[in-house]
Amino acid sequence: MKIVFTGGGTGGHFYPIIAVAQNVNKIIDKEKILNAKLYYISDSPYDKEALFENGLIYEEIKTGKMRTYFSMKNFSDMIKTFLAIFSATYKIYSIYPDVIFGKGGYASFPTLVAARILNIPVVIHESDSAPGRVNLWAGRFAKKIAISFEEAGLYFPKDKTAWTGQPIRSEITQKTSRAEALQYWKLESNIPVVVILGGSQGAELINNVILDALPRLVENFQVIHQTGVRNFKMVDERSEVVLANNVNKSRYQKKAFLNNLELKMSAGVASIIVSRAGSGLFEISTWGIPSILIPITKTNMDHQKKNAFNYARAGACSVIEEMNMTANILVAEIERILGDKITYERMAESAKNFNKIDAGEKIAKAIVDIALKHEK
Repeated sequence: MKIVFTGGGTGGHFYPIIAVAQNVNKIIDKEKILNAKLYYISDSPYDKEALFENGLIYEEIKTGKMRTYFSMKNFSDMIKTFLAIFSATYKIYSIYPDVIFGKGGYASFPTLVAARILNIPVVIHESDSAPGRVNLWAGRFAKKIAISFEEAGLYFPKDKTAWTGQPIRSEITQKTSRAEALQYWKLESNIPVVVILGGSQGAELINNVILDALPRLVENFQVIHQTGVRNFKMVDERSEVVLANNVNKSRYQKKAFLNNLELKMSAGVASIIVSRAGSGLFEISTWGIPSILIPITKTNMDHQKKNAFNYARAGACSVIEEMNMTANILVAEIERILGDKITYERMAESAKNFNKIDAGEKIAKAIVDIALKHEK
């Protein structure tokens, strides 16, 4: 049995693939399926350690981006994409998998075209309320379609679409104890903790607002701030200046990127989370922690804003749009939520109930079932 996973080069595409692969491996072990091979095809390995730990063989296909706006790069990227389709078709023919799992994103497009040409079954998963262009196209011929938001079902054929929820990695769902997390971060036990998940993309606005808000934040809160790798140096230098003579300087901790252990420890200690509104909101939901979401304004089909307001309608978060995002408004909203016990507990319960914890298991089972039928 051979299974190919493919997706764009962001954590929002990559880590749900890892979650599904983990569940596929469980089925392989349980059913004692022999000679199973799992592949990951993209333009970047993203996290080599995660691929290795989950037995995924990485195959690289460089492709062009498909922008929705005018750019001179669109012309050269069209050629890159055309060549990538040839490369993907050769590679998929060489592997000849029994099924391909697509997570969306421009990097998955050549592999899915190859699957179409070679008549290989495809399963896709869509994390957003409004699907991206690759998944919209792939939904026309995919055998099965899994969605995280019920609203996304409006864009796909009903007879082959299932509202599964978002697959979450096992190491993320295993939330640690508050005492252990406090010790890990060396935090005070009686002061609330604000966790800022700036992410790798779209972090600049959040970082600037947090830096403006820092003196007020550290008066009453402890802060764990994920800045994004590209922004860390700037945040590091400016925060040292902003908090130079502040007696509560030690209440602020910054990290370029939170690894699995640090993310789990952050979840164990967080009183509230400030984040963008990508698929990472499902991890926040799994932890059952109230949040403030700041959706990126310009995204494909406005999906971040739709994600945020769907989550807010469930009662799990508050939303601040970019045009309204200031240090005073953010701090006031943090204080409002943490200062109202009834509101806080209601939001925490709503967050816990939002995502389906067995999403990865369901998707993995569908993939393996199709693969075994195709193999025969």
